[in-house]
Amino acid sequence: MDLSTPIEKMHRLAPEQKSALGKLGLLTVKDLLFHFPVRYGNSAEVTYISSITEGADVTIYGTVKKIKTGKAWKKKTPLSTAVIEDSTGKINATWFHQPYIAKMIQDGMMVKLHGKAKKYKDSWSFINPAIEPLKDVPLAVGDSLFSEAKGNGGGAEGVNTNAEEIGMSEPVYRESNGISSLWFYHTIQKIINSGVVEKMQDMIPAEILERYHLPSLSTALVWIHVPKTKNDALAARKRFAFQEVFLIQILNEQERQRNMATKGLVIEKKPEDLEKFTKHFPFTETAAQKRAIAQILSDFTSGYPMSRLLEGDVGSGKTAVAATTAYAAVTTRPKGQDYGTLQIAYMAPTEILAKQHFDSFIKFFSHFPLSIALITGSGCKKFPSKVASNFNTGNGSTDISRTQLLKWVANGEISIVIGTHALIQKSVKFKNLAYVIIDEQHRFGTKQRKNLRRKDDGVVPHLLSMTATPIPRTLALTIFGNLDLTLLDEMPAGRKPIITKVVTPGDRNATYEAIRKELQAGRQAYIICPRINEPDPDKEMAVIAKSVKAEAERLQKFVFPEYDIDILHSKMTPDQKEETMRAFENHETDILVATSVIEVGVNVPNATLIVIEGAERFGLAQLHQLRGRVIRSNHQAYCYVFAESAGDRTVERLRALVTAKNGFELAEFDLQQRGTGDLMGRKQWGISDLAMEAMKNLKMVEAARTEAQQLVTADRELDNHPTLKNNLASREIVHFE
Repeated sequence: MDLSTPIEKMHRLAPEQKSALGKLGLLTVKDLLFHFPVRYGNSAEVTYISSITEGADVTIYGTVKKIKTGKAWKKKTPLSTAVIEDSTGKINATWFHQPYIAKMIQDGMMVKLHGKAKKYKDSWSFINPAIEPLKDVPLAVGDSLFSEAKGNGGGAEGVNTNAEEIGMSEPVYRESNGISSLWFYHTIQKIINSGVVEKMQDMIPAEILERYHLPSLSTALVWIHVPKTKNDALAARKRFAFQEVFLIQILNEQERQRNMATKGLVIEKKPEDLEKFTKHFPFTETAAQKRAIAQILSDFTSGYPMSRLLEGDVGSGKTAVAATTAYAAVTTRPKGQDYGTLQIAYMAPTEILAKQHFDSFIKFFSHFPLSIALITGSGCKKFPSKVASNFNTGNGSTDISRTQLLKWVANGEISIVIGTHALIQKSVKFKNLAYVIIDEQHRFGTKQRKNLRRKDDGVVPHLLSMTATPIPRTLALTIFGNLDLTLLDEMPAGRKPIITKVVTPGDRNATYEAIRKELQAGRQAYIICPRINEPDPDKEMAVIAKSVKAEAERLQKFVFPEYDIDILHSKMTPDQKEETMRAFENHETDILVATSVIEVGVNVPNATLIVIEGAERFGLAQLHQLRGRVIRSNHQAYCYVFAESAGDRTVERLRALVTAKNGFELAEFDLQQRGTGDLMGRKQWGISDLAMEAMKNLKMVEAARTEAQQLVTADRELDNHPTLKNNLASREIVHFE
């Protein structure tokens, strides 16, 4: 056995187990070793069946009764069922897709179960609990819970009397249908006992491990899977958290140093040269916008490609900064270089947002004879390509063929090209691409961003990434560590703060009346729901949450029958989305019931009301972004956060939306309350839950960054650190450039 050995070669797998491992992305011995526990069972924390409370994680010890296999849901799903008894009561246990459980345990056997119990009618039930057959029962529970087993010959010899050794019990792993935590526990034990771990080479230099008192790789792997003490487990998790942040920081620093060694266009423009552009704005620039523009102009003159992240709340004016700096680029001819008019590429994550930016740029550049084009995906049949030109005559935009548009872009006749991921198609070729702007850049993959910023004659375009997602400092230092950071921490003058209210179930009707008054005054509203459709009633485990379609129907029939209501969600075609948004923008509809698809880019100044259903299902940062949809004018805006639960903890967390001064403060609060993975989702950032939790530790992130910078400065390509170099080459780590 070695690290590359397929799991199925070391362990016979049933078809459902193969499928489950595939869903978890686990194929080899190495994959299993790095499938870390999510928590550890503690045999000292035992619950009697009579003391179980709904929804709590509990550990019970009991005797098995009535173990058997069967089928569920029209005899399609195999399962095992059992009744577990202790001296205080009984509880039912069901394991879906795990018929082998019935072969692993027998009636009369003593077992340990861990899971969340639910009450159905008058009896308690476990669904897919972790189960472990017992030989030794902790003394703390043996005498009281197993009196019946002792009478059948169990006796005191079945009791483990060493209390120090039962403080940490077996690890609990993330499961999938067909594979249990217990299976992971026993399989990983076999791998550790095989000696494979001792042969692994450590990728972190020994002097760094020593400096921060971190265990070696082999020690950490043993401690994380079979800790003897709580401190062992914590030390192992700290080491792996540091490791992942350290690796990402190395990639960031390598990219930063390569960027510094790359040629960039020198674009010289003074802030005062931009006044003839900014004087046409229908608003006064904020001090924060002026600082951001000055920083970007300074980067333009450095001689190497700019890599900057512009972060600001919804409505803080990022698009105006992008337009102003785009004007600076397209109206400048680099000195001493044979270039024609420079070109700008502006990439947005959705067609709705791309079209919004296109319309905004037409207005920004309406006094200048400049060509601006819109390119969206092939799915947009009505407007696959658009070009706006000759603004001085007020002609606006004109539909043209994609072939003609691509020809003009390749010839350099189009100065600014706005679009979705369609911009990175091979058919889109620029003549003089000097400046790339990416909106909500974390929504694009690494390759997509790289393809847009490809070299042209050895010159790399300047890059401005923008995001309205509030990001804690630790996450910014890690994920965007290779980008210079600019904050827009000031809102335009005249904007009234959004009035936010947390609404519990009993206050719903009063809130509807408050919304009706605003609608009567001519305003419009968004209603946000977590789902598109109602859950399948045949599926017992379906998540209950309000759906767009059912809620729109209910509102139209029972709540707001006098108003026009429409829906918007991600499953609609581009044509349908555009028509829905056009009608809403033109006030042909009063209420738009939508999923979080409106989170980015929807800009309807007359929409001053937003209701968010099932708000506890969203991270605070996402709620903040959704709320930002209604701060697009100087009218008073309202956000009603509807909670499905009136629990104190839920309401307290949501009240942070009311008390926090800005999105950055909210992001830090969410980080401490729920972890970084809930800010935008772990997959969004592409790193492990363990590393995401490390983001709570600013000192660790800064230490990892410092060590990475020093190591890469001395050995940029890691030729003197082959183990580290090979590991980086083989691992899938998000590389933001």
